[in-house]
Amino acid sequence: MKALNRICQVLAIVFGVASLVLFFTHFATVISGGNEVNLVGAQLGFGGKVTVAGTEYKMAKSSDILFCFILTTLSAVFGVVSFKSKKLRYAAPFVGIIDAVYMLVIALSSPWKFVDKRPLPDVSAVNYAPFVLITAIVLFAFTAAAVAYLLVDDYLEVKASNGSKLTIPKRIVRFFRDYKSEIKKIVWPGWKDVLKNTVIVLIMCLIIGALIWLIDFGLGQLLELILGA
Repeated sequence: MKALNRICQVLAIVFGVASLVLFFTHFATVISGGNEVNLVGAQLGFGGKVTVAGTEYKMAKSSDILFCFILTTLSAVFGVVSFKSKKLRYAAPFVGIIDAVYMLVIALSSPWKFVDKRPLPDVSAVNYAPFVLITAIVLFAFTAAAVAYLLVDDYLEVKASNGSKLTIPKRIVRFFRDYKSEIKKIVWPGWKDVLKNTVIVLIMCLIIGALIWLIDFGLGQLLELILGA
């Protein structure tokens, strides 16, 4: 089991670093004025410089891709640091699943929506490279490895505690059982009580609104007298 735990941890690190490296591969192709411009993921996110027909352009930042790049960096860092700090076991899969889903949405959507083409002139086509979808797949693989490492490592801790701790699945089950028992203790009001309380709230809202209007009106008249004096 310890060997499986180490394998899951190593896989999480490998997939995390691999997904970060993929951002430096070909992500999109833009046709500008009949010229083909190939852009890498980091270039799209940070807005790098490109040369088209002898003219240099400073690309605008594609904020969605930049956000995914930041999340991917955090995922890779959390995966590596989890070797030293077990507290980050929870952070890695949490950030990873958000990043993977977001990246998959980008990969399956129109590139016109997520690739910022400014300031390239006469853009006639924008196409994704296969590496966009590959990055999303690798991020899902990272998340799966991070979750597996979390569950296996937690199981080893519970086993070492001789039953004094519960595994994550058991803690989740116990939480919902406690939640269900607390829900049963709630005493729901009848229709008469609901109607009476609703009428009281509405009346109080009208009274408070009227008082605020009177105060506002009075202060307005006072201000007019002062300014008119």
